[in-house]
Amino acid sequence: MRHSLLPLATVLAMACLVAAPAPIEAQQAAVPGSTAASASQEHLADEAPFLAENSAAMDAMMAGMNVKPTGDVDVDFVAMMIPHHQGAIDMALAELRYGKNEQVRRIAPEIIVEQQQEIAAMHLALGQKLPPSTAAPTQAAVPPR
Repeated sequence: MRHSLLPLATVLAMACLVAAPAPIEAQQAAVPGSTAASASQEHLADEAPFLAENSAAMDAMMAGMNVKPTGDVDVDFVAMMIPHHQGAIDMALAELRYGKNEQVRRIAPEIIVEQQQEIAAMHLALGQKLPPSTAAPTQAAVPPR
């Protein structure tokens, strides 16, 4: 019996699409004309900046993961995973900017650090130079609460 395997980028893309929130319009249309819909529309309007930033992060991640195969599985894997990890960093930054749950907000910086460490480890594993050091994204891009 022969099994076909989906390319890694396709599997990752499918996973991201499943996890992606529905567009605001689709969410608002769920219960038209009801007070629940009105309350939901207000809630979604408050969430719009987060949803826009998160959507931009996911779009950039998906575009970055669309790599042309090189014939080297390791290089191709890293080329896809680095944008994937950067997407997690960007989404965690959006959580820090807009999130209100303190427990979730404490997890977001951990995600950022872990993903940065994994990106560095992947570069080093392939003998690549590390990108230049910059300010921690949580220091440069997130307003204090």
